[in-house]
Amino acid sequence: MEMFSIASGSSGNCICAGNDDTHVMIDAGISGKKIEAGMNTYDLTTRDMAGILVTHEHIDHVAGLGVIMRRYGLPVYSTEGTIKAILKDGRIGKVDESLFHPINADETFDIGSLAVKPIHISHDAADPVAYIIKDKNHGKKVGVITDLGKFDDYIVSNIMDLSAVLLEANHDVNMLEVGPYPYQLKRRILSDYGHLSNNLSGQLLGKILNDHMEHVFLGHLSAENNYGRLALDTVRDEVTDGDNPYKGKDFNITVASRHEVSERVVLGA
Repeated sequence: MEMFSIASGSSGNCICAGNDDTHVMIDAGISGKKIEAGMNTYDLTTRDMAGILVTHEHIDHVAGLGVIMRRYGLPVYSTEGTIKAILKDGRIGKVDESLFHPINADETFDIGSLAVKPIHISHDAADPVAYIIKDKNHGKKVGVITDLGKFDDYIVSNIMDLSAVLLEANHDVNMLEVGPYPYQLKRRILSDYGHLSNNLSGQLLGKILNDHMEHVFLGHLSAENNYGRLALDTVRDEVTDGDNPYKGKDFNITVASRHEVSERVVLGA
């Protein structure tokens, strides 16, 4: 099982995960050209993807979706609410609607040798989900957990046994509060339907760390209200100070860039 980020941030998101048999793309929030170049970094192509998992309809997650659907005819998996919102919005252009495959949160489905479980998340979108992806050959699981304003026991229980995760650490609360964003946008980001702060990300991570966690990507960082070193230090401090047996430096934690392809994490390597 492997995982890498092509882009992660408010300007666009695209993640790849898979095994020797099957790869999937999670979100297509950047241009098709950038997605293809990112895939090529690790000797993959967009055409190699067995499908696209869409978390929700916001443009930083679907900006390149229409181009990829028209060019490659890849199947797209998302909730009924998200599919309707994408088509109603119209920003992805005219596409073959038969490529959309509705899925339901909490119902696992298979794509090749991968088992995919969508889970509900709290965000200001039609019917958003995060994804847990399991290698059916070897049992390893990875998660892409972003765009959630809060976490609860439901979230924690679903992501307790991951071997790698891309976890949102969107903003530093102080930077956001004193920054240039309009008041209403600040309230949205800080709400239960917004985005996880660095502190909340670290608190969630402390609840899901386990002895077989091999890598943590911090993702979806705000360009205006965060920076990588601050996110990394805050998350590590929250883990160290939290009610868990670990310290922040016990694990490989890196920041997924908005503009550069991350390292490829190969589980068990």
